[in-house]
Amino acid sequence: MSSPQNILIVEDEPLIALMLEDFLDVLGKKLAGSADNIADALKLIDAGGIDAAILDVNLRGGEKSFPIADALARNNIPFVFASGGLAESISEQHRDRATLAKPFTMDGVAKALDALG
Repeated sequence: MSSPQNILIVEDEPLIALMLEDFLDVLGKKLAGSADNIADALKLIDAGGIDAAILDVNLRGGEKSFPIADALARNNIPFVFASGGLAESISEQHRDRATLAKPFTMDGVAKALDALG
């Protein structure tokens, strides 16, 4: 099984999102879309073309990315949660999902995406 190629990034900090986009480029991946809130992410998922996603747990305005995780799971799209916090901050139904600890490294992102493949 190969590593996913078209990656959705859900991240509310613009500099972190740009860094992840740069990492994807260096890793030979394609950006399937980038969103900083639930509504925009759900639109991108509905549009299709996503192989996997990196989801920041805590989004702007107190939003949590769990509705996005639910939509990805319904569509059988693998994802990894990105968090600077503890695993307890992830909803119980998604605690078995992979996590990517902040601060990100290119090696960490590569390993997380390869594990989804």
